[in-house]
Amino acid sequence: MEQKSLLQMLSSIIQELESNGQWGTAHVYRSAYNAFELFVRRRDIPFAKLTPALLKGFEIHLRERKCSWNTVSTYMKVVRATYNRAVEEGSAAYVPRLFRHVHTGVSSQRKKALDAADMGGLLGTGEKRENALPAGLEYTRNMLRLMFLLRGIPFVDLAYLHRSDIQDNILRYRRRKTGRQLTVILTPEARRLIDKVANRNADSPYLFSFLSSPEGTEEAYREYQRALRSFNRRLAALREYLGGATPISTYTIRHTWATMAYYCEIHPGIISEAMGHSSIAVTETYLKPFRDDRIDDANRAVISFVKRKAKRKTPSESGRP
Repeated sequence: MEQKSLLQMLSSIIQELESNGQWGTAHVYRSAYNAFELFVRRRDIPFAKLTPALLKGFEIHLRERKCSWNTVSTYMKVVRATYNRAVEEGSAAYVPRLFRHVHTGVSSQRKKALDAADMGGLLGTGEKRENALPAGLEYTRNMLRLMFLLRGIPFVDLAYLHRSDIQDNILRYRRRKTGRQLTVILTPEARRLIDKVANRNADSPYLFSFLSSPEGTEEAYREYQRALRSFNRRLAALREYLGGATPISTYTIRHTWATMAYYCEIHPGIISEAMGHSSIAVTETYLKPFRDDRIDDANRAVISFVKRKAKRKTPSESGRP
């Protein structure tokens, strides 16, 4: 068996991802590479020395650097995927339950969605004047509206949409994260918004003007990153202009759509299909904080019911003379 090291294998995978035009995934792998390299002080680690204790040390190191649990999970998954690939290629020996004691799940401690009233304010529900906002913020709100109407479409999928993805008032696109193909029947409002904010460059294949470089190139990925940062800044400016207190980003729109669907008592399986999640477990992660809320509401209702019944009891019913 040809023994390889973790950083050596990671570097090889990063090069492969970049050559395939998978710039987003390559960026995540490079971030994990840099974090692990810092942890081991630039000393490469043979797979034979990859132990549960070392991995736990890496987890502690990441937390000491103030990384969130989700970042810890992402980096651990990268290390695990690299290790699994080395095992498949015969470059590392299989060690049962090697990653058992480190965090590889998804934490959902903080709510990322808005309530219906706040989302309605951002959408401009009930406003009489369509052009009540400055032009730049009106464009931002129109894009926010469109993302919500398209079932909380992720910004990355929105940015990469092509004109050809719309046929006969039906939008068909493939999730860049999961590869699942989604079909959305465009409502009249969604159709009007698309016509309003669509790319005016007739020579561009893209439906919107976030990108100009050919898809699959590093420059297109860098354009997407710049567009994402810019759009999140504009969303923050829109929230401040409208007087909102809750932070908002492109993720907020997606989480809010899922949450509103849940409050409308739509089954999580249907929400999962609508959002193109890889599994219903991902959807459950989105909804967990709000399920906790509904459980708490149910608990309060039960307690209130019991108290009301107790107050209505007559002395004879309670057994007192």
